[in-house]
Amino acid sequence: MMLMNKIHIFMHFIAVSLGYTDMYQIDDRKGFGRRFDGIGGISGGGATSKLLINYPEPQRSEILDYLFKPNFGASLHILKVEIGGDGQSTDGTEASHMHNADDENYQRGYEWWLMVEAKKRNPDIKIYGLPWSFPGWLNPMGERNPYRFPKLTAGYVIKWIKGAAKFYNVTVDYIGIWNEKKYDSTYIKTLRKELDKADLVHVKIVAPDAPHINDWQISADILKDPELAAAVEFIGSHYPGTITTKDGIKTGKPLWASEDYSTFNDLVGGGCWARILNQNFVNGNITATISWNLIAAYYDSLPYTRDGLMTAESPWSGSYVVESPIWLGAHTTQFTQIGWNYYRHGYGSGHFVYGGSYVSLASPDGKHLTIIIETMSHDHSKCIRPPLPQYNVKKQTVKFQIKGQFAGINMLQMWKSQLRFDNMPSTFFKKLNPVKVIDGEFTLDLDIDDVITLTTLNTGNKGSHPSPPPVKDFPLPYMENFEKYNEHEEPYNFAQQTGSFEVIDLGEGHGKVMRQMVTQIPIYWCAAEKLNFATNYIGSQKWSDIYVQVDAKLGDTNSTDGYFVAARIFEGGCKLIDSTGIFFFVYPESQRFVVTGNIAQSVIHKLGPTGKLNVKGWNTLSLLIKDGSAVGSINDKFLFNITVADFKTHGFAGVGTSSWGIADFDNFVLRNAKEGEKIMNKMKRD
Repeated sequence: MMLMNKIHIFMHFIAVSLGYTDMYQIDDRKGFGRRFDGIGGISGGGATSKLLINYPEPQRSEILDYLFKPNFGASLHILKVEIGGDGQSTDGTEASHMHNADDENYQRGYEWWLMVEAKKRNPDIKIYGLPWSFPGWLNPMGERNPYRFPKLTAGYVIKWIKGAAKFYNVTVDYIGIWNEKKYDSTYIKTLRKELDKADLVHVKIVAPDAPHINDWQISADILKDPELAAAVEFIGSHYPGTITTKDGIKTGKPLWASEDYSTFNDLVGGGCWARILNQNFVNGNITATISWNLIAAYYDSLPYTRDGLMTAESPWSGSYVVESPIWLGAHTTQFTQIGWNYYRHGYGSGHFVYGGSYVSLASPDGKHLTIIIETMSHDHSKCIRPPLPQYNVKKQTVKFQIKGQFAGINMLQMWKSQLRFDNMPSTFFKKLNPVKVIDGEFTLDLDIDDVITLTTLNTGNKGSHPSPPPVKDFPLPYMENFEKYNEHEEPYNFAQQTGSFEVIDLGEGHGKVMRQMVTQIPIYWCAAEKLNFATNYIGSQKWSDIYVQVDAKLGDTNSTDGYFVAARIFEGGCKLIDSTGIFFFVYPESQRFVVTGNIAQSVIHKLGPTGKLNVKGWNTLSLLIKDGSAVGSINDKFLFNITVADFKTHGFAGVGTSSWGIADFDNFVLRNAKEGEKIMNKMKRD
């Protein structure tokens, strides 16, 4: 292979010296390659769309247009969503539709809303559901294993699918197994049987949704097990580095990058997206690519900040950013559809001699041809892993020769993006003059970091909306009494990190509250749940001095043993267990409090009695952080004023429970430290 590459380069050098140009064939006379299965984005894994739902109009609709509206922006073909399981799954937790075996509710969370909005803009978009975590009741043995009772877990997933159809008129097209965990063949086969019994034959299984190239290993099992082969429609791998395996090809199954990208969405990240959209097929016969994540709509200091196709992390201001991946992906999505056919390698798809790649696709009715070219030069580990032999990308002239059903066309519409890394402005998705095709041939001069689409379609469009408002910091003072929400909604701006918090109406005499609902440890995805209690963040990791206040109450049944308010919480996501901060825990039944310097409670700064509390009633917790001091009170009674020199100087505010169980929160208040100090001083005078 290396010898052939050297010969090719040498022959190219001779050809250029004689005035020739590299020739690339686009020829369907011997048939096509694989079927194109689409480009998509993931909402979830987890809580990555958290801040999107409470954007003001018209900005919220504008963002949704850029993601889903055909021939406008990203024009995505697939929306993949997390099936919430009450567990931390990267940037937060997403609520389960069944917190326990006797519970079933389809008003929780925001994925239902997002699926409806995507379908509203593009009725043909495909919907794909995948669990990251599962509620603990699915394994009564207490094991971290959702496969122990396969029919039980399959029934749980099927209820989610049916709930989407019944309550939202959303058809789920694809379903996964368990995100990035070991697959279980018995469960996959059971799920297929149960789907069929439930009249969900149309729902196709994608498996295993496991990471990196080694996890194409399900292919070997598929080749040995006819029943498994019949159950799995698509083989999905995460971050495959654009390559697959011989066994994967041998199965004959469509091969998907069912999660890919996961890259900061600057120009390098945009170039990564453009590259893998082509090279996933060129290198690996991969026919669908789905980005994690869809949109960076989570607090920017949580893990994997801005790893979305665009950014919307400031709903209080309405500000958002249409990032480069939106337009670089549009070069593919706006000029193809699921069901088109890739041209075979060497006959319409392949690498250029001096770097970059090209793919060609034809519509199944034979009416349209699209060619996508990329010459990305900036590497990123997620683009191609493990590294493949690549030539340095150089400027080059290429000639294409079209043979077969499109040999007679005389022009191709041309759209171009060019990424600039020299402080000059980049160009995104610009329509240029058509390329003339003479006797089936045309020539292009390719620059470095180009993305070009050539197509017989006239439907491309660089959609635009008015510029969004400027970004603003999280507003202070901030007060939330939860009365504006529908019951079971997840309160805006709160970013639950463990557990699940939703609005519950207590009726006359009190009204609505935010309730923590999880009463047992989930079948968790990452280590955060080892804390064994629920946490909920809000605000900004940049905050230093702050005042936090909340009313809290233990649940009447299945309650936790305590609750907390906190400030300067530094870590979130799966690293939550290591988070530092100032945590003020109150235990009503034992009438004691603890102030800790970390969420795991291994650093104790102060502990003592609270005095008489309302054991099953409401208590008001207040915490002021100013300079190096932490001041706390309960029910307007001072408990501590301590100096702590070793805690982080900034972080989120938050509330939570001290164990799994029901707790209610109300009348949440955030103020700057100066105003908080006045409140505390007034308590002293009283």
